[in-house]
Amino acid sequence: MKIQLLFPIFLFLLALNSCHKNIKSEEGGLDLISNVYFDASKDLNQMQSFHLSKINYLQNQLIELVPDHKFSGINKQVYYIKDSLCYPIDSLRSNVIFEDISKKQSPLLVWEKKEGAVFSKDWIPNYRNRKNLSDTILFNKKYKRFEINSPWNYTRFYIYPTDTILPYSLYRHAEKDYHGRLERIDSYNKKTDVFVTLQLLPRKTWDDEAKELFEFNHFVKNRKN
Repeated sequence: MKIQLLFPIFLFLLALNSCHKNIKSEEGGLDLISNVYFDASKDLNQMQSFHLSKINYLQNQLIELVPDHKFSGINKQVYYIKDSLCYPIDSLRSNVIFEDISKKQSPLLVWEKKEGAVFSKDWIPNYRNRKNLSDTILFNKKYKRFEINSPWNYTRFYIYPTDTILPYSLYRHAEKDYHGRLERIDSYNKKTDVFVTLQLLPRKTWDDEAKELFEFNHFVKNRKN
């Protein structure tokens, strides 16, 4: 079953400049989780959950693991991402040298990547027509919120106030406006009666597969020096 996000995700891999003092996170990871509820106006019992992407980063280098939805614990695809370039790599290899694939392999622009985290340059649709909502506490975290209501969709955005900047973001333009990190999007399609949640879950640790790749490349780099 091919899963597509019902709303776009904006992941932007550039150095971030702001007059507001920020702290750049050097390493860690995040998970992109989506829950899809069918016939949502009736009840929330018909639900499917999808682990869309596992992103691991070390400074400006990213390893994305795309889970296989048919086989639990298996990665369908692995990508090495740097700046706006993306390189598919063998999911079973832990001895891939990043410098070599950057020189020998033709890259794919992240905007063209179709699996896992969807990269887009677009702004949030109807962003100028948003309405600010009162702050709320969700999972023991306080969030700023705003909503966008159109004839076809109702979408609510949750932004966690923080000075920590990651090497990617969900809709960076909104994060700059609200001085935080967009960690959740709830979207209801009024026509299809489908409710979708997208959660960005930051973490400090790497996945095992990404850890092996980062540590191997660190070893290779030190050996050359």
